[in-house]
Formats: sequence, structure tokens, C-alpha cells
Amino acid sequence: MAVKIRLARAGAKKHPYYHVVAADSRSPRDGKFIEAFGSYDPTAKPHKLDIDNARLEHWLKCGAQPTETVGQLIKEHKRAQPAAAAAKA
Repeated sequence: MAVKIRLARAGAKKHPYYHVVAADSRSPRDGKFIEAFGSYDPTAKPHKLDIDNARLEHWLKCGAQPTETVGQLIKEHKRAQPAAAAAKA
């Protein structure tokens, strides 16, 4: 079973909201998933991304492959974390 880290769409028509999930690559986009561990709201300005870093690292160590879009979001999320930590200090 190949596991993918991808986005599952939720929300209303023309107002998307996504959950970051680990799912079997054969299951449909909004179908069955193994675990949901984050959310992404592209309509917020600036867009809002919340990911449980511990669960993300767990799935990456288990061999799960992020999709292209999720890979870009993860890079952006990791880049923003040190800036947010510095702002709190």
C-alpha cells in the first residue's frame, strides 16, 4: 500500500477548505483516509496552514510521499516556523 500525504477538499462551492491527510494512493481525493493531521485555508489572506509537525514527521519517516502541492506547502510552513518563533521571543 502506497501512502500519500495530500489534500482532501471540504467547504462549500467556491469557498474551498482542505484537510491535510495521509491516505492510500488508490482511494479517491475526498474518500477514505488513514489520518487527518492538518488543515489549509487558501481563501484567508494570507492563507492559513496548520499542520501537526510530529504526525507529519511520523508519516514521512514511514515512507509516505507528499503530493506536489503538499510538498510546496510543507516547505513554506517550515520556512515560516522560525520567523514565528522569533516573533514570539
